Amino acid sequence: MRLSAAPAILLTCLALSGCFSSSGPETVLSARPSREVTSSVAMPAAPVVSVPGPVPSGDVEMAEAPGEPPEELAWAGQVPQPQAFTSMESDAGMPVPMDRPVAMVVPDNPAIDEAPRSRSRVYSHRFRDAKPINFGKRSPRKLAVHGVDVSRWQGNIDWEKLRTQGANFAYIKATDGGDHLDPMFKKNWRRAEQAGLKRGAYHFFYWCRTAGEQADWFIRNVPREANALPPVIDVEYNGESSCKRRLSAARVREKMQVFMDKLERHYGQRPIIYTAPDFYRDNLQGAFPNHPFWLRAVAAHPSKVYPGRKWLFWQYSGSGLSHGVDGRIDLNVFHGSEAEWHNWASRSAT
Repeated sequence: MRLSAAPAILLTCLALSGCFSSSGPETVLSARPSREVTSSVAMPAAPVVSVPGPVPSGDVEMAEAPGEPPEELAWAGQVPQPQAFTSMESDAGMPVPMDRPVAMVVPDNPAIDEAPRSRSRVYSHRFRDAKPINFGKRSPRKLAVHGVDVSRWQGNIDWEKLRTQGANFAYIKATDGGDHLDPMFKKNWRRAEQAGLKRGAYHFFYWCRTAGEQADWFIRNVPREANALPPVIDVEYNGESSCKRRLSAARVREKMQVFMDKLERHYGQRPIIYTAPDFYRDNLQGAFPNHPFWLRAVAAHPSKVYPGRKWLFWQYSGSGLSHGVDGRIDLNVFHGSEAEWHNWASRSAT
């Protein structure tokens, strides 16, 4: 079969190109990169930028041929358009900074939620007592700043009313041992702060669990906040507890030290030690001279029950009565004047 003139000319041109080209026919036919991809390799959204230096043969990905949109693959959906050289629309030539830079609104210590507040009003004592005690000339009524400690057993508290009765501070039960959280803690913690009370959290120490576990549990549940009072470790023996262990005085002090050191590192405040007469007599006489003490003494002044021990708080009643609380409540007083209270509270704030 004879060839027409046009096909003959085309074959002649192809032959000549093979003679004058340094590449073979395979190069001519494969000048455009294959668009075939596997399911494990995504198509690049922009042309690949080459890295300086020699590039191994066979490892170079080439950009899409100019002027042609990428081919749509039935299984892959719309292939993204290259973005490297796409013009960007903007309302202004340069990005405008925020009115308040982030660095200006983040506190110096990110773990602290808010800055300390100014001095709060101190309300005078208006509590009553179901079992009043005559403390004589050293009555707690002669001290200026009274407060309370509470737990789940006080139920729902009207914190605003309780404050006007003389609760200028509150210590709120937070945790027991290494796995119990007082179910009212979060609500009491928030509501006491909203009512304007200075408040802190306390932990009831469990002698059948390691001190480190208990410290971790307390830290997990009690936030580190500005204006909070120092944390408290409550050390006593509870006849109703499932833990019947009685440790030596040396072991008691060792476990307390581990717990308090861990809290002090985390909160930046030295913990306060709360205790009762019998436990103090057996374990704490002369111990921890650099820690503040909160002493229970409901029948006599602390100077008689804990001779020689300096104290910061005195729990003088376990049978207090007050508007804002159903039932009885523990009553406490700060060892100092109103001015000394403000100075101590401001120094103790995290």
